[in-house]
Amino acid sequence: MPSPSLEQQVALLKEQLAHAQKLTALGELVSTTTHEFNNVLTTIINYARMGLRYQDAATRVKAFEKILAASTRAARITNGILALARNRSTALEPTDMVRLVSDALLLLERELAKYRIAVDAQLPPVPPALANANQIQQVLLNLLINARQAMPQGGRITVRLSHDAEHNTVDLLVRDTGCGIPPENLRRIFEPFFTTKQGPDATGKGGTGLGLSLCREIIEAHHGRLRVDSTVGKGTAFTIKLPVAREAAASASLPAVPREGTAMPAAPSPARASSTSAAAPGTPAPVHVPPSAPL
Repeated sequence: MPSPSLEQQVALLKEQLAHAQKLTALGELVSTTTHEFNNVLTTIINYARMGLRYQDAATRVKAFEKILAASTRAARITNGILALARNRSTALEPTDMVRLVSDALLLLERELAKYRIAVDAQLPPVPPALANANQIQQVLLNLLINARQAMPQGGRITVRLSHDAEHNTVDLLVRDTGCGIPPENLRRIFEPFFTTKQGPDATGKGGTGLGLSLCREIIEAHHGRLRVDSTVGKGTAFTIKLPVAREAAASASLPAVPREGTAMPAAPSPARASSTSAAAPGTPAPVHVPPSAPL
């Protein structure tokens, strides 16, 4: 049996690194959401006690309503974590972006509040995007964590969905009011292993220089674009542009991992970020993305 080519070895090592980072990312999210889940349980216990203590119908109805709301929230948190842990599919499917964004914000709600980050979520109805929901949610989580880290003294994150009818894309904007990115760094932020952070922060997140590089690869594999605009002292805005889902494209999938004995197409040269766009004009060619690549 012939030895795997250099390209195949690199692809395999990249997949192994992606899996290791996924486990790390899941551990960080579980740590964050465990505290929130404990708060939910406290709410359920307190209102259950109130329902047992008072016999009038009005109080009991209120207690049941609060218990139902808290239980529903707990289910969403649990389902969000399980989806990230289990989903290894590479299928591209019509994806409800409003729900995807809402679920991601729920997972990070406690962390953002802890660091005094206000969230302005503008989520009007938009057409379904053709996407792998698991991977796009991981991209969004990475961008949200980066935005939080850029505002150590607190600030505001704007998350906005819109439909670009001219280009037939669903656009997702993540904007912060943080420190901004200097022009000399802006050109390099999508390079693998490039980072200006001094290792992970107090929560153990970031510092590897791989997050934005994987974000770009995932979005380009979706035939989308990832743009960045930044002004030092004012903040940074990332825009994800994903194609609108069409019935004929519903069965599409991301490129599979090349296996031994198969040829691997050469990956395109990494796109350099600029103050207006992080990707070259036009539709990027698909690149390999490991299933459920973590950020």
